[in-house]
Amino acid sequence: MVTFTGSAGTGRKLKSMPSIINNSVRFNMEADSLNCCILGPDATPETEEFKLFIKEVVREVTVKAGQKCTAIRRVIVPENLAEAVMAAVKGRFETNTTGDPSLEGVRMGPLASLDQVADVKDKVSQLMQACELVCGNYDSLEVKGADKQKGAFFPATLLWCADPFGKTQPHEIEAFGPVTTVMPYKNTDEAIELAKLGKGSLVGSVFTANDDFAADIVLGSACMHGRMLVVNAQCAAESTGHGSPLGHLVHGGPGRAGGGEEMGGIRGVFHYMQRTAVQGHPTTLTRITNQYMPKGAQHEHDIHPFKKHYEDLQIGETLITAKRTVTEADIVNFSNVSWDHFYAHTDATSLDGTIFEGRVAHGYFILSAAAGLFVDAKKGPVLLNYGLDECRFTKPVYPGTTIGVKLTVKEKVDQEKRTPEDVAKGIVKFLVDVYDQTGETVAIATILTMVKKRDQA
Repeated sequence: MVTFTGSAGTGRKLKSMPSIINNSVRFNMEADSLNCCILGPDATPETEEFKLFIKEVVREVTVKAGQKCTAIRRVIVPENLAEAVMAAVKGRFETNTTGDPSLEGVRMGPLASLDQVADVKDKVSQLMQACELVCGNYDSLEVKGADKQKGAFFPATLLWCADPFGKTQPHEIEAFGPVTTVMPYKNTDEAIELAKLGKGSLVGSVFTANDDFAADIVLGSACMHGRMLVVNAQCAAESTGHGSPLGHLVHGGPGRAGGGEEMGGIRGVFHYMQRTAVQGHPTTLTRITNQYMPKGAQHEHDIHPFKKHYEDLQIGETLITAKRTVTEADIVNFSNVSWDHFYAHTDATSLDGTIFEGRVAHGYFILSAAAGLFVDAKKGPVLLNYGLDECRFTKPVYPGTTIGVKLTVKEKVDQEKRTPEDVAKGIVKFLVDVYDQTGETVAIATILTMVKKRDQA
């Protein structure tokens, strides 16, 4: 396994190494990309969204002197708001003190090296073939508490590309430093197309209070982004920001961004695991996986499973219960107890045109009745019902239907004691298969029970 974060060029070089290709080495790449930030047409200068947008652009360009894989390289704005955006960003850039980061008041430090300064200068020069310089003249840069000639300093630089469809350099060239380009759009379709011209980005962000605009942008351009952030005044306080991925998000991104994923959280665990598909008979698969597979062999025991401790329960062990016949009185009583008076349960005269042949029992009554059939009432190792998963009601149950239950040990999940005084226990998942007199399943679910271990008997 190789996991890489860095420049797209270096990533491609590593990914194309013969040892990587010949051995089909799993390669995860998150590359620096031409991330965009889009301002909605509703976000005029007096709105909170406009102010948040300016703050985010400035922050993402100046933090770490713009040397971030998620830095905003393309600022996509409505053409009628372009002047206001550039004036606001320029005002912040020009008051952005550059120099020794240990000094109070310094907002931006140096680049990684003098070679990096030379590279950024070269990339800005290439961008200038398609753009105008709004602010960020290197020659007039003042540095606080450091030597400009010896230090790797570069000014916060703002460029303007008036024709982002005709001049593609801002969508192709990345100056890996505190540099960003503003570009205009006329309508939503143009904003989407500009976002996608980055040819694959780690993240794109949208600042708007118009949910319709946000939906159009995300649905139209998400295919070219690993992560998309939508910010308005309501969520800004809790937003992680354009450049802060969360461990369980994909982040990553296609194309130039490398096609990789964020390697935090459970996503990273799964990515590093070897995964193999296994085929076989359900009984065989039950033995291999230690999880009961539907249609696998079921084994009846003389002792009720609720009387057994965690260690004694076996995967595939099954209790086949007695049966009961559902009556109309059951349906009426459950309606009165639950207050669920849905017409299909209570009004036989309104069933014309429905899928029902007559009054039908509540699905939750069937589940409750099933519990009444399989539960052992006496105190024993079962401590409590922990939850319910994957519940489905698969066939209508009418008065006169006789139901029974097959309760099968599906899976066991061990639990560690949190304290020496804690009860030693584990979670046992039971498959509850409720069937009728024809043998067809009418309801199926997985219940989770907390079961005591023997050493706490």
